[in-house]
Amino acid sequence: MNAPAFAFARRHLLGIEGLSAAEIAAVLDLADSYVGQNRQIDKKGTKLRGRTLINLFFEDSTRTRTSFELAGKRLGVDVINMSVGSSAVKKGETLIDTAMTLNAMRPDVLVVRHPDSGAANLLSQKVDGSVINAGDGKHEHPTQALVDALTIRRRLGRLNGLVVAICGDILHSRVARSNILLLNTMGARVKVIAPPTLVPGLADRLGVEVHHHMRDGLRGADIVMMLRLQTERMRGSYVPSIREYFRFYGLDREKLAVAKPDALIMHPGPMNRGVEIDTEVADDIHRSVIREQVEMGVAVRMAVLDLLSRHLPNYAADGGK
Repeated sequence: MNAPAFAFARRHLLGIEGLSAAEIAAVLDLADSYVGQNRQIDKKGTKLRGRTLINLFFEDSTRTRTSFELAGKRLGVDVINMSVGSSAVKKGETLIDTAMTLNAMRPDVLVVRHPDSGAANLLSQKVDGSVINAGDGKHEHPTQALVDALTIRRRLGRLNGLVVAICGDILHSRVARSNILLLNTMGARVKVIAPPTLVPGLADRLGVEVHHHMRDGLRGADIVMMLRLQTERMRGSYVPSIREYFRFYGLDREKLAVAKPDALIMHPGPMNRGVEIDTEVADDIHRSVIREQVEMGVAVRMAVLDLLSRHLPNYAADGGK
């Protein structure tokens, strides 16, 4: 299960921006091999035995936190989940203070989710171990983009040349930004579809086609990736009403009909059924890969932990399975 170490010579994963196609492929190739391990009865290996991972989440995220926890444990890592709500952070401790405190505990990997863009980057400058960005503000969510890429590649065999439509709250979505960066790097054609109020002002500079009507944007799409409305990040009115939003931007059979007949349906979760996606479409056993995305999440995060750990002291190249 060893990918070429030179293909990912980094200590941190703070974003997709700056990663080369070769580095992305190295993560996906290694993650692909971990899918098989995760489908065995005995899922636990010892490759990173002795390493310590701290999940430091300043925002709730059951899926991502649990995925990292499982990934670590299946590699033999000791995993600690920090409850930020009951920690010193809530008592006025700064992010840098937290970093210095955690660094004194000598963790090997710190997985960070924070509401402020740049928080993971700041922590990476203050700790000795590796830092993985599990989502920072509206900036990036790199492992989710890698999860989505692996899901697509396993189904369709490639990323290059595919037409991917990303639909919904583009403005507030770090998942959208990371996916756009990754898909462009890997040679896909990316469209974004949203009401004008939910598209970033300089979206065209991201190398995407911008559409404000679902049928125009979905035409010819190989992949339809839906995003939830991130109401917790909204200040003011971005859509007239939930009912109106679903009418114009919710994915249903009628809108999906203009995409390719075998177009795959994706959603990073959690889903708001009847808001951005219809239940019938979300549960389509032939075209929806939403559950596969969840499964691929563990494999991708195992690959990321493995690759980053190769640049920590005392890496055991001949570790367990």
